[in-house]
Amino acid sequence: METPRPVTLVTGAARRLGAAIARRLHAEGHDLALHYRDSAADMEALAAELEALRAGSTLVLQADLGHFDRLPELVARCIGRFGRLDGLVNNASGFFPTPLVDATPAQWDALFGANARAPFFLSQAAAPHLRASRGAIVNLVDIYADRPLRDHPIYCMSKAALVMATRALALELAPAVRVNAIAPGAILWAENDDGDERKAALLSRTPLARTGTPDEVADAVHWLLARATYTTGQVIRLDGGRLLEP
Repeated sequence: METPRPVTLVTGAARRLGAAIARRLHAEGHDLALHYRDSAADMEALAAELEALRAGSTLVLQADLGHFDRLPELVARCIGRFGRLDGLVNNASGFFPTPLVDATPAQWDALFGANARAPFFLSQAAAPHLRASRGAIVNLVDIYADRPLRDHPIYCMSKAALVMATRALALELAPAVRVNAIAPGAILWAENDDGDERKAALLSRTPLARTGTPDEVADAVHWLLARATYTTGQVIRLDGGRLLEP
């Protein structure tokens, strides 16, 4: 009997880091449930690219992860299509400034909803299926969960919550399911960011003296899903050594 392909659900998969993760996992033989919110054209192109390489290997799922009832639906549709779930990559994220002087409850709800609530409840919905496959969860956090970024207190707090969720769920879901996280440093600059002097200053404080690449993040995701069989509850800092600097 042919061994079934592993199946992984990746949120925020249409562009940037999510697309790099999807391409790497697909190249490693995973079938993929690919979530997006607004980037329909990018997702259509990515799915067509992957389907050309292996027909029937993708399922495209559109949802606003702020809507709670869509979270179990994503998992249910994945199971309905592929019959199993081996991995969950919580990549989708919200990021925008919230200076203390004018931060609002709506901003709090948006950032905590995207960065903490959605990954937690997706993990809840996925847990029975991941237990059955002895699968794994990978959360994309941020080095700013440890070191605050000026004018972004709510974002940093929400990512810190996801770090704690990673550790707590690793305990709750052991021994059947491993749960880990990756904290990227300077991998992709924010879109429309033209702060060249600020970028240069940041890289000057990075021991490896360069930005990372989306492929390096994707490599780490694949390792945590497929190879890190004695690793759980950990945060891999993929930051070029940046947090070593004072």
